[in-house]
Amino acid sequence: MSDLDLHKNENGVWTLKLCRPSQLNALSDAMVHRLHQILSDIHQSTNCRVLILTGEGRGFCAGFDLSLADDAPGSEKGETAAWMRRQENFAGIITQLKSLSQPVIAAVNGPANGAGLGLALACDIRMASHSASFNAAFIKVGMSSCDIGVSYLLPRCVGTSHAFDIMLTGRMVSAIEAANIGLVSRLCEPANLIPEAHQLAIQLSENDGFAVWMTKRGMWANLEAASMSSAIELENRTQILARSTGVLQAKALAFKTKKKP
Repeated sequence: MSDLDLHKNENGVWTLKLCRPSQLNALSDAMVHRLHQILSDIHQSTNCRVLILTGEGRGFCAGFDLSLADDAPGSEKGETAAWMRRQENFAGIITQLKSLSQPVIAAVNGPANGAGLGLALACDIRMASHSASFNAAFIKVGMSSCDIGVSYLLPRCVGTSHAFDIMLTGRMVSAIEAANIGLVSRLCEPANLIPEAHQLAIQLSENDGFAVWMTKRGMWANLEAASMSSAIELENRTQILARSTGVLQAKALAFKTKKKP
């Protein structure tokens, strides 16, 4: 079975499933390579309106497959350079996910460890089943927890105190705690996770595609804004750009027509 499955629904809600259930969907080099290709195709698609990211079986993603930790592809030509290429390939998935024009919903169905936590954080919305759990597993294997975007994304998601707690201990965060600290926005029963993720995705897809894209892009950009005035400047320009699509004018005309006696 392929280690990735992309289901293209006709309503524009696509589901990308990590499919290495016997390894809790841990990431291999080949899997990461294919993820880059699939995400690139999704970014260019005009048919995909919302992407749901989830895992097969009882895990979301257990992070890097530690059975591959002895060596990196191409290490015969230089070990440090080979590991650097591998590091950049894995971390590149995070920037690629957050750069998609489509909103991405992480439907976290089980453990999201290490790089799996990074994948979840790179999504725009996180919802989880009660069987989900999260941890910064890197520190548990002798590596820094500052990896695959976690040191940037986690404190912006839950605040610095919670982030330091999670990253320095490497402890497991339950689904309930994740909801309490804002790591996820919704909790579901395991059987309801994907149906509720689809319901949310449909709700997002009912909005104008350009408006959704600009909202996602503006939110990510303003997380890095130097000041509120810089953020508002971007908002002002985005609104004028969005107005040029004609959707606002059409809505206003429909409203006026409806108001006439």
